[in-house]
Amino acid sequence: MTRTTDIEIRRATHDDYEGVAAVTRDLWDDRGGDYLHHVYHDWLEDEGDDTKRTFLATVGDDVAGIVQAVMLSPDEAWFQGMRVNPAYRRQGVSRRLNEASFDWAVERGATVGRLMTFSWNVAALGAARAGGFAPETEFRFAQPAPDPDADGPHVVSTDPDAAWRFWTTSDARTHLRGLALDTDESWAMCELTHDDLVTLADDTAVFAVDGDTGVSGMAYRSRDYERETDDGETIRWAEYGVGAWADVPAAKSLFAAIARDAASIGADRTRVLIPETVTAVSDASYAGADLSDEPDFVLGIDLTGR
Repeated sequence: MTRTTDIEIRRATHDDYEGVAAVTRDLWDDRGGDYLHHVYHDWLEDEGDDTKRTFLATVGDDVAGIVQAVMLSPDEAWFQGMRVNPAYRRQGVSRRLNEASFDWAVERGATVGRLMTFSWNVAALGAARAGGFAPETEFRFAQPAPDPDADGPHVVSTDPDAAWRFWTTSDARTHLRGLALDTDESWAMCELTHDDLVTLADDTAVFAVDGDTGVSGMAYRSRDYERETDDGETIRWAEYGVGAWADVPAAKSLFAAIARDAASIGADRTRVLIPETVTAVSDASYAGADLSDEPDFVLGIDLTGR
C-alpha cells in the first residue's frame, strides 16, 4: 500500500507523455476511449503561462495521477483532466492533486473552483464529492443542423444588450447558476457577463430573439474549430455557449438563427449548451433540433476559506 508521503506532486512536463498515456490509453474503451493522451502536448500549458497549471502525481517512476487547473476569470478556477492510475486508487492521490490545484488557484485570487464530468462517470462524481465539490448544475447539447435557409417565426437581432436583458431573468440562467461556456478554454464554464456579450457581438456572434412581447431568447457563438474523426474526416464545429428562450416559437427562431450562422462560417455540425430540464430539452426537440444522448454535470467548491 502506497503511503501519502510516497506521493510526489510536481508540475507535469512534455517529457511525462509516455507515463500519462500509459494511464489514460485504455480508459473508457466502452465509451470511445479517453482523449487526454491524444491532446496532451497541446493541452499542457507553456512554461511561462501563469493562468494554467498541470499537476502530476508520481510514486517513484510511476505516474499516479494528473489534473489541470485553469483561471477562467480573476476569481473563477476550473479543474479538468483529473485521472488516477488504477494501481493507485484509494491511496490519497486525488486528494493530494486537489490540494495542489486548490492552493495554486487561491494564490491567484480564485474564490470558487468548478469541474465538469459526464453524467455516466459515477466514479468521477463520487471522487468529486469526496474532494469537497458540491452539485451546481447540469446541461445538455442541442445540435441544430447548419442551414443557410433556416427560418423561424420571429426576427432575431444581434443586439448584446437585448440578449443580456433576457439572460438576466431567464429560467436558463437560474438553472445554470449564471454559467455558460468559456470562450477560450474548451469544455469549461464560467459566469457570463454583459461585457462578455458586448465583446462576443464583435468577435463572433450574439443573438436576441424579438418575440411578440419583447426579447424572448438569446445565444452566442463561443468558438468554432475542426476535429479529425477516426476515419480521417475533418469536421468543422460551431459551438454556442448557451441557448435560452421563453417558449417554443422563440426556440425555433433561435435555432434557425444559429443554423444560418453555422452555415455562414462553413460549419458541418453545431452544439448549443442548454439547461438539462424537461422544459428546455422537450422545447428543443419540439423545435426540431437534435440532442446529445446524455447530460453533463457541473460541480463547484468554495475556495474562500482556504
